[in-house]
Amino acid sequence: MRSNRTVYLVIAASLAFAAQVLGAEARTTGAVAAPPVAKLVAPASGPILVAFVLSKGAVMIDFAGPWEVFQDVHVPSRGSSMDDQMPFQLYTVSDSRDPIRVSGGMHIVPDYTFEDAPAPKIIVIPAQGGETPKMLDWIRKVAPQSDLVMSVCTGAYVLADTGLLAGKSATTHHNSFRSFAMKHPDIHVRLGARFVEEGNLATAGGLSSGIDLALHVVERYFGRKAATDTAYQMEYQGEGWLKPESNAIYARPLVSTAAHPLCPICQMEVDPGTAPKSVFKGKTYYFCSTDDKEQFDAAPAKWLEPLN
Repeated sequence: MRSNRTVYLVIAASLAFAAQVLGAEARTTGAVAAPPVAKLVAPASGPILVAFVLSKGAVMIDFAGPWEVFQDVHVPSRGSSMDDQMPFQLYTVSDSRDPIRVSGGMHIVPDYTFEDAPAPKIIVIPAQGGETPKMLDWIRKVAPQSDLVMSVCTGAYVLADTGLLAGKSATTHHNSFRSFAMKHPDIHVRLGARFVEEGNLATAGGLSSGIDLALHVVERYFGRKAATDTAYQMEYQGEGWLKPESNAIYARPLVSTAAHPLCPICQMEVDPGTAPKSVFKGKTYYFCSTDDKEQFDAAPAKWLEPLN
């Protein structure tokens, strides 16, 4: 389950001086500023187990982004062995070990099933299309003993369906703000948040937001330097992990026009010449699918009212 760490350590050593220089530049220019974060306590030695909950249609970047972050973390002061210095141990878990076709067609063979997976300290839930009762039951069972349960993008629907988010705040992909809020009226949807934390639960916005939430988790365990060094090793230049409110652009809804109509359900642009349509109060609305049209027709006023 671990990658070849010898190669990484050679690279990390060669980059150490450059990382120190960049860190010094950031401190002197004031380019990076962020509030202090709530710490997570890492074990003095041994692995921090990270479970990636997968089913059909799992979105690649939602889980591969955080996977890359956690696998690249290197904390030299943690011990003399590579297993201690690179603390996160990653595995996939699903209903069975049958291959899963994820986004783009890739097949992944899960490491464990929900019956035999080891208890994780971190659970990562990407957007996916195969939510099952076994999955929800397992998340509910292991969440109380976990340091963090994090969803990415519309993986928030899975986390919400466990009931763990009830009465809390969360975010998801910007195209799903309204549908998420309508399905889960007991959850406060945070518009414009890159990620939202509630106790040992965290939800990230769409797609690449999961990378930032994972880097933030690294900082919570091992400090700002460990997270900065990880981002540097990845050649990741985003700073969303330092700025949880940096998705502000997505708090403003897109405007549907006659030339470029947007589906009121998912906010995707549609072709008015071929798209299903409905008329409400004298105005025509176009949809990505007949399913979206049926959702709208059931409660058109709800789909058009402002969020928050």
